[in-house]
Parts: sequence; structure tokens; C-alpha cells
Amino acid sequence: MAAQPAPVPPDSQQHSNFGDPSVELSSRRTGMSFQRTRMSADRTLMSVIRTSLSLISFGFTIYQFFEHLQTTNVLGASRAPRNFGVSLIYLGIGMVVVGILFHIQFMVGLRRLRADLRHEGLIHGESHFPPSFTLLVAILLLLLGIAAAVSVKAHSGPFG
Repeated sequence: MAAQPAPVPPDSQQHSNFGDPSVELSSRRTGMSFQRTRMSADRTLMSVIRTSLSLISFGFTIYQFFEHLQTTNVLGASRAPRNFGVSLIYLGIGMVVVGILFHIQFMVGLRRLRADLRHEGLIHGESHFPPSFTLLVAILLLLLGIAAAVSVKAHSGPFG
């Protein structure tokens, strides 16, 4: 059995071939692909935000509309519209929670992969990898959805 050469530690390989134009170009393209993937994850979260916002606002509107009809005695007492509105609000809240958790999990994995590739010297990794502003908006929507649900359930609050 032939002896295998000892592996070269990653630190000694780092930046060893970046002088070669083809390696440099490949490294830059790989680095830019991480930025594109990050932006794609943000767009996916924006899609979740858009859908959950629609569910929350439509559920709240249904609840308010039928609540108004009941208070003006146009419609008899029925809990079905209220329950349907609350269900839509909960569905919107659940959707944004799942979207936030998926986004965080995906971004943590992407950051780890990027750090590993940088440590191995396969990418420069010099560009900043900023936190997601879309994630902040999703968290604010989650808080707004919870406030709407509490408002509907308690028949009071900021939206009641």
C-alpha cells in the first residue's frame, strides 16, 4: 500500500493560489454567490411577510366588519365570523413564525459554510455579511399580529 502524503494544514494553503487569475475569479464568483443566496433568502422571507400580513389584516377586517354588523343589530349574534377572523389571524402569525425560524436556520447555515470556505482559503470573505433588515420587519409583523390577536380575543386593546 502506497503511503499517502501528509495533508497540508488549511492555514498554510490559505491565499496560496489567489495570484492565479482563474483562481481569483473563481473565488470572487463564489463569494458573490453567497451574497446572491442571502438576498434570495431575504426575498423568500418577504414573500412570507406579504402572505402573513394579508392573512392577519384580512382576518382582522372580517372580525371588525361582522362585529360592527352585530353591534348595529343588522346581524344576529353569531360567533362564526369572529372565529373565522381569529383563525386567519392565527394562521398569519403561525406562518410568520415558521418563516422567521426557517430564515434564521438557513442564514446560520449559510454563515457557517461561508466561514468554513474562508478558513480553507477558497474565498476571500472580505465583504460584510450584514444582518437581515427583512428579518427585523418580520419580527415587527409578528408583534403586530400578536397584538391584533389579543385585541380580537379581549375585545379591547390597541386595535379594538
